[in-house]
Amino acid sequence: MTRNLILESGLRLFQDQGYAATKVEDIAASVGANRTTFYRHFSSKEQLMIALIEKINDQVVSSDKPRLAQVAEVGDREQIRTWIARRFNQWPLIMPYVSVARQAAGMDPTIAAAVEAWLQSPVDEIQAGLDAAGRFEPKSRRARGVLAFGQIEFLSMEWVHEGWGNRLDRESSLEAMTDTWCLLIGR
Repeated sequence: MTRNLILESGLRLFQDQGYAATKVEDIAASVGANRTTFYRHFSSKEQLMIALIEKINDQVVSSDKPRLAQVAEVGDREQIRTWIARRFNQWPLIMPYVSVARQAAGMDPTIAAAVEAWLQSPVDEIQAGLDAAGRFEPKSRRARGVLAFGQIEFLSMEWVHEGWGNRLDRESSLEAMTDTWCLLIGR
């Protein structure tokens, strides 16, 4: 229970104060604890950030049914569209983690490596799916995964600033991204 409180409080403080400005003491005090309690659960602020990345990744991946590798392997338009729509729906949950993780990555090489691995994981899944399907030139499969997932990443950053509304329409974005993903990874 205390570990989860520390995770939640750490995320909130990283968002409110910034990663650099947030101290272990701030996080501990926000849950009515002290440094010793914090260090029973996390060896450092960096380890807390890595635990936050792992937490959100587990939540996101556990909801992927079918998994992205299977979606890429089958290459069916409706499965691709459903996967992308699910990711759009997860942005309100995901983006606070992404925002603080990117901020922390600029300050700590261990966190930078964790963020890079986190962002490469969907690319790896797409490549694995295309490999399993034997679709497209083998040398192009990684690039296809990078291009497809790069669209999700870039659009999510735009969404953070704009939300869905006048400049960025959810349904139009979903259809356009589904079209490009079908060209990149579909059958």
